[in-house]
Amino acid sequence: MEKHEYTNELIHETSPYLLQHAHNPVHWMPWGEKTLLRAKRENKLLLISIGYAACHWCHVMEHESFEDPDVARVMNTHFVCIKVDREERPDVDHIYMSAVQLMTQRGGWPLNAIALPDGRPIWGGTYFQKEVWVNALEQIHAFHQQNPEKTEEYAERLSQGIRESNLTPINQTPQTLDTSQLKHAVSHWKSNFDRLEGGSKGAPKFMMPNNLQFLLHWAHQMNDQETLSYVETTLEKMARGGLYDQVGGGFARYSTDSYWKVPHFEKMLYDNAQLLSVYAQAFQKTKNPLYQEVVQQTIAFIERELLSPEGGFHSSLDADSEGEEGKFYVWQKQELQKLLGPEFPLFANYYQVNENGHWENGNYILLRRQADETFATKHHLPVDELKLRVRNWQKHLLHAREQRIRPGLDDKILTSWNALTISGLVAAYRAFGEADYLRLAEKNFQFLKERQLTATGNLRHSYKNKTSKIDGFMEDYALLIQALVDLFETTGNNSYLDDAQQLTNKTFEHFYDSEKNIFYFTAESQTNLITRSVEVHDNVIPASNSVMTNNLFRMGHLTGKQDYLIMVERMLEKLVEDFQTYPSGYSNWMQVALNFTGKHYEVALVGEQAFKKLKVLQMHYLPQCLFCASLTDSQLPLLKNRFTKSKTWLYVCQNNSCQLPLESVSETLKRLQP
Repeated sequence: MEKHEYTNELIHETSPYLLQHAHNPVHWMPWGEKTLLRAKRENKLLLISIGYAACHWCHVMEHESFEDPDVARVMNTHFVCIKVDREERPDVDHIYMSAVQLMTQRGGWPLNAIALPDGRPIWGGTYFQKEVWVNALEQIHAFHQQNPEKTEEYAERLSQGIRESNLTPINQTPQTLDTSQLKHAVSHWKSNFDRLEGGSKGAPKFMMPNNLQFLLHWAHQMNDQETLSYVETTLEKMARGGLYDQVGGGFARYSTDSYWKVPHFEKMLYDNAQLLSVYAQAFQKTKNPLYQEVVQQTIAFIERELLSPEGGFHSSLDADSEGEEGKFYVWQKQELQKLLGPEFPLFANYYQVNENGHWENGNYILLRRQADETFATKHHLPVDELKLRVRNWQKHLLHAREQRIRPGLDDKILTSWNALTISGLVAAYRAFGEADYLRLAEKNFQFLKERQLTATGNLRHSYKNKTSKIDGFMEDYALLIQALVDLFETTGNNSYLDDAQQLTNKTFEHFYDSEKNIFYFTAESQTNLITRSVEVHDNVIPASNSVMTNNLFRMGHLTGKQDYLIMVERMLEKLVEDFQTYPSGYSNWMQVALNFTGKHYEVALVGEQAFKKLKVLQMHYLPQCLFCASLTDSQLPLLKNRFTKSKTWLYVCQNNSCQLPLESVSETLKRLQP
């Protein structure tokens, strides 16, 4: 057994990120009552350092500062030091990220904050070089010792600012919502479109799946060809860039440049899960074969590298291997020549093993510049032959890459991110009809139900080493409800809708504020934070409140609960002004707003051919539709008293008012035009 000079309290944790720091000389402790009580007992400031396993700069700061005994001596002497995995404790991360953003107008990870023993922050920032870090810590300690009243006063002002910033969007005066406001929002948003490279103007470039999902929906429903062209440009540039793993499938977290070439190489489950949905839906809309290839390869990556034997999906792959960022994914020209032999010249042309693909130190990032059809024509090849060669190259290089030392795997399983993956797999099944995708989604849900749902019907957030831990957050409930409704609409299995309803009931019981008409991020039982945060802004993962608003819209129509639809309208009306000033931060809200104000259809299918016809319907891009299907009569409002023996009827309804039924899928599609 390996012997270590230092071991701290993190050795008892399951989070891979916390375990990475278990042998630092810093006396790290996990977030919890024991740690907070110690700080109060010793009257020491808290030093709270937040990161995640795949974070490159988190590793850099650990190596420079947290592994240094002299730095550790300063930290241990003056502070109670807490290490937090932001993925395991997003509630803690929300609080201190809000504090740092209020203090510095910027944020990121590693996130470092100093707080009073009761948790109220007084100082913070992101990455610090060693000398700057030590100097800052000594100054803050000295100031607190000499000016305790001023420190207390500042902490209270900052904490009040955090509480107010959380509630600002939901305290606004309601405004009546209509489609014209969404038109204004999209028009404002277009000024930030990078029409040449896709995404937002400038660098770095983040993928922002829910932005793309809304804009695709908008383009379809409003017949906005300009926006559709922008979405297609973005999806094509992302898929052909170095951001996408051209050998093994799957996307890195973001591009460090403005043209998707050099990624930050960590691969996150939540990005890839959501991009499955986006690319599958874009394929339904455009039939672009590139999008199908991306979905197939990304699912293959998720199964191969993130799927646990139990059926859950692990969280991420590190950016680094052997201490170097991206080493696992880049190639030397001589290595490629040796592997590919006479195929190398064509391969090099296809994957830009030239000045376009060169990165640093003789390393190349594989990327593409053209559609396969264009490349094949230029090189006098049939497209099918080119695609066969590309598959062979990918297979050959994937095998060679498997011999390398792999990036670290964060093997904790998060309920919320797994729920996103279920939704992505269901979207892929709808688009391509591949039964394995649906089986994988259903298997994952069974894992979550067996491992992450308690006997009392509450969710847990994290799972590792057969241990389920941490009470579920609003994002866990909201995203799993969304996944369950996706499964119900696709399979007609009533148990999924029943489970969604039970979880919805739990959200009202533990998270809902009836006075503010909003859901808190943490349950009412969470008492060791300075405030209960409210998640409103859509980010890389959409806000739990926007997801829940979409859920209530769908559940209201499926179950006939009109009070859900009234709640949706009230929640949307408070955010109308924000849609227009910061549309990219409210794109998932705008998705439900578009359904609420524009044409939205409930499609009911009843009869022995219901699921055969549903499968055909759902291969089309119909974001403005909700589906409810049954082989026989059902008590659900959309299906009740609509079964006729030996017939399969398709009903197109709006607000539960239905047109005369049809038997033809093609005729039904005509009625569903936006």
